[in-house]
Amino acid sequence: MALIVTVAQQKGGAGKTMLAANLAAAWAPAHRVALLDIDPQRSLKRWHALRMAHGKAPALAFSDVSGWRLGGEIERLEKTADIILIDTPPHIDTDATRAIRAASLVLIPVQPSPPDLWAAEGTLQLAATERRRVALLMYRAPAKSKLRTAIETEIAGRRLTLLAPALGNRAAYALAFAQGMGVAETAPRTLAGQEFAALAAAVLETAQQ
Repeated sequence: MALIVTVAQQKGGAGKTMLAANLAAAWAPAHRVALLDIDPQRSLKRWHALRMAHGKAPALAFSDVSGWRLGGEIERLEKTADIILIDTPPHIDTDATRAIRAASLVLIPVQPSPPDLWAAEGTLQLAATERRRVALLMYRAPAKSKLRTAIETEIAGRRLTLLAPALGNRAAYALAFAQGMGVAETAPRTLAGQEFAALAAAVLETAQQ
């Protein structure tokens, strides 16, 4: 049965699509990965189209089926995929609820700021209602700052899971995304490549628990 990682965050610009794309690229060499884009902006669909056009990287299964057919589409993808990554809308709706309900892990990116943590509340509540495992990850995070420490302390105080690997604010992610690639493919030996490899391993380990 496939692992399903649902990437969710109600705050726009939180890095959901970049995260889903880079995770897919990082896992593709060793796993059969499927992408499911239910965000109305369809940015992941455009990334996948770029990837298919140049044909330089491992192929990924892709779907953007949503609405009442979403449940059936997840079941279809499960038959051939080891991992399904779902990019959700930046708000809680019926599709987001279905994607969270199906998840092995709900992954919530947060920048080190109170608004990002506040924006995650709806997703956290829904995941709790559906009894789904949740992990937060720090995105665009400085190596050290009082604000990052304060956010990490609040997360720990609420007994939420925060993945140890964090992602810095690095241009390498956007550059890779613009090519239909992941940083694991374009810059694996850079700091961005190394920190993302650590994150991809941590996400997979958490989803399998």
